Amino acid sequence: MQITELTPAFFPAVVSLANTIHGDNYLSHTNLAAMQLQGIARGINASFVAVDEQQQLVGYRLSFAAGQWQSDNWCSEALWPVARADMAYFKSVGVSAGQRGKGIASSLLRASVTALKQQGAKAGLAHIWRESPGNAAQRYFSRAGAVLVKVHPQRWRHLSETVGYFCPVCGALCNCSAAEMVLTFNAR
Repeated sequence: MQITELTPAFFPAVVSLANTIHGDNYLSHTNLAAMQLQGIARGINASFVAVDEQQQLVGYRLSFAAGQWQSDNWCSEALWPVARADMAYFKSVGVSAGQRGKGIASSLLRASVTALKQQGAKAGLAHIWRESPGNAAQRYFSRAGAVLVKVHPQRWRHLSETVGYFCPVCGALCNCSAAEMVLTFNAR
C-alpha cells in the first residue's frame, strides 16, 4: 500500500469511489478540482490517496488548509479550541469496501495531519457521518484523538435539495446527522 499526494491523475478514480461510498452526486470532477486546491498551502498538499500494488486507488482523504475553507451553519466556532484562522478542515475520506479495516483511513489521516501541521494549522475540524455502518467513521476519528464538539441533525439534507445528492442510507432526501469533531494537532 502506498500513500501519495492527490493529483488530477487520480480525480476520476476518487470521484467514482466517493460516489460509491457516500452516494450519487457527492463529488464531481469540478468540485474535486476546487477541493484539491483548497488543500494546498505553502506549496504543501494536504490531500492524499492510497493505491495498492497494482496502482489501483483504494482510498482517499480530502483536507483543506487553515484559512482556505468557509465555515457554515454547522460550524460551532465558539466551541473550538483554536481560532478559525488556525483550523484546517477534513472534508472527506473513503476506503473501498474490500480494503476497510486495514488501517488505510488512519494512514491517510496521519499523512494529512503531517501536511496540515507543516502548513501551520493547529487543529482540524470534521463533520463525521454518524450513520456510517456501525458509526465506524466517528469511532475511527475518536481513536485518532478527535473530540466531539456538537451533533448536527440533517447535516447533508441541503445537498439533497440543491444538487441532487442521493444518500446511501436515506435515499433522495438525506436526514443523516453529523458529529462536529476537532482533532488538535499539538496533542498528537
